[in-house]
Amino acid sequence: MGLCGVSVSINLPGMKQLVASLAVLAFAAGSAFAQTLPLVPPPLVPPLLVPPPLVSPAAVAPAPKPATVRVTLRTAQGPIVLELERERAPITTANFLRYLDQKKLDGAVFYRAMKLTPDGAYGLIQGGANGDPKRVLPPIRHEPTSRTGLSHTDGAISMARGALGTAGSDFFISVGALTSLDADLSKPGDNQGFAVFGHVAEGMDVVRKIMAAPTSATKGEGVMRGQIIETPVRIVSARRTPAPTSP
Repeated sequence: MGLCGVSVSINLPGMKQLVASLAVLAFAAGSAFAQTLPLVPPPLVPPLLVPPPLVSPAAVAPAPKPATVRVTLRTAQGPIVLELERERAPITTANFLRYLDQKKLDGAVFYRAMKLTPDGAYGLIQGGANGDPKRVLPPIRHEPTSRTGLSHTDGAISMARGALGTAGSDFFISVGALTSLDADLSKPGDNQGFAVFGHVAEGMDVVRKIMAAPTSATKGEGVMRGQIIETPVRIVSARRTPAPTSP
């Protein structure tokens, strides 16, 4: 066979052997390369996570403090400054302020000291009009602690009552934590507790002085027998007090 004037001699059997050899080499090379590949694909690399920008604490506005009203009870033993929860216990706070603004607490007394321990570390003192018809205003609806979120902690001020909806002028101040007086809806019967509406901001030393006052062994009825202060402590005046200014 001629191609461009050049003679080429082709040995067909030899050509077939060459092609077969090349095929074998190609297969072997491919197999060797395949063996270098991993049998399990590599795990996917997650995208780079960019952390959120840091927020300065100054940029996060703190929750506003519930609105309160400060009042001062000037007693024969010294002043007691109260901070009343106008926002969280609006009904009970408004009731106390109407007695205060009408000066119906001027001349009222602390007349009860309930000592749950002999040293007076736990208990309460109670004051108010004590049934004086000239001072008593219509009773108010009950505001349980389960609704207000308040509690009978040390220095809490709360309303005295009989049945629900009978609270009027008389109130008490806790000495020590008396959380058993909170509402407990898991209990049967009257489980609404007493209505906390503030706390003592200044003057717990005065509260403890009143707590330590001698009580009569014979005065008082029912559970109050033996808890009536022998010489009641007079509330000279009760007035709203400006909130302290920041330094």
